[in-house]
Amino acid sequence: MEGFLQALAAGLLIGAVYGLMCVGLGLIFGVMRVINFAHGDFMMLGMYTAFYLFTAAGIQTLFGNAVGPFIAILLAGPVLAVFGYFVHLALISHVSGTRTASLEGEGHYAQLILTLGIALILQNGGLIVFGSVLASIRTPLSSSAWELGPFFDMSIFLNKARSIDMIVSLAIMILLSLLITRTRIGKSLRAAADNPTAATYMGIDVDRAHRTAFALGCGITAIAGGLLATNYPFHPFVGLEYVIVMYAGVVLGGMGSIIGAFWGGMTIGLVQQMSTLILPTQLQNAAIFAVFLLIIFFRPQGFFGRMVERT
Repeated sequence: MEGFLQALAAGLLIGAVYGLMCVGLGLIFGVMRVINFAHGDFMMLGMYTAFYLFTAAGIQTLFGNAVGPFIAILLAGPVLAVFGYFVHLALISHVSGTRTASLEGEGHYAQLILTLGIALILQNGGLIVFGSVLASIRTPLSSSAWELGPFFDMSIFLNKARSIDMIVSLAIMILLSLLITRTRIGKSLRAAADNPTAATYMGIDVDRAHRTAFALGCGITAIAGGLLATNYPFHPFVGLEYVIVMYAGVVLGGMGSIIGAFWGGMTIGLVQQMSTLILPTQLQNAAIFAVFLLIIFFRPQGFFGRMVERT
C-alpha cells in the first residue's frame, strides 16, 4: 500500500508537468489545426534558455540555487513565446490560416513537411550550439523531499522540486483558462478556432490569432520543459522523447480541448509511475501506449472530445 501511494503521488507530480506540455501543443492544434512536429524541439529550446538564464545571466547569483531555477524557467516562457511568434510569422503563416484555403489538403501536407524541417534544423542547430553533453538545471530541492505522515505507519515523500513544478503547472493552467475564457484575446482565439471564416467577417484577424496561439503554445511548453529539467538531464534531441507523449496526451484529452489536454498529460504521468509497481522502468512507455489504446478503443473522442456524427 505504501508503494502504491508513493507511486500515485509521484504520478500526480510529474503528470501535472506532462499536462502543461500537452496544453501547449493542444492550444496550437485546437486553434490552428496545425500538426506541429517541431513542438518537442521548442521545448528543448526552453530547457536550454532556462539553463543559460540561470547559469549565465546572473539569476543564480541574484536568487540562489533554490529559487533561481524557477525564476529562470518562468522567464524562458516569454523568450520562447517571442521566438515562436516570429517563427510563425516567417514560416508557418505561409501554410496555415487564411492562406490554406487554396492549398491542397488545406495546407496539411505542407505543414507536415515544414514542421519536420524546423524540427531537424532546431535539433542539429542545437547540437552545434549547445553540444552533446547532458545538461540539467541543478537545484538542491531536486534531492530533498517533504514527508507526509506517518499515517497508519506509512509515510509519503514528495520531492520538493516536483511539488513546486506541480504548483507552477497548475497556476499557469488556471491563468491560461482565465485568458481563454475572460479576455478579448481569448475570445478571438476561440472564434478563430471555431469558425475562421465567420471570425474574419466579424473583424477578427485570424492570422494574428493563430500567431498568438502559436506563441502561447511555445511559451507554455518551454516552461514545462524547464520544469522537467530540474529533475531530468536533457540534450538537443530530447524533444523526440516527449513529442509522442504530448500527442498521446492531446488525443487522450480530446482534440481541441485545452482542459482535456491537461488531463491527458496527467493520465500519462500516472500510468508511467504506477506501471513501475509491476513493470521494469524500460517498459514505462509500453504501459503508457497500452492504456492509451485501451482508452481510445472505448472512447475514441477522448476524455473531453465530442463525438462527431456523420451523415
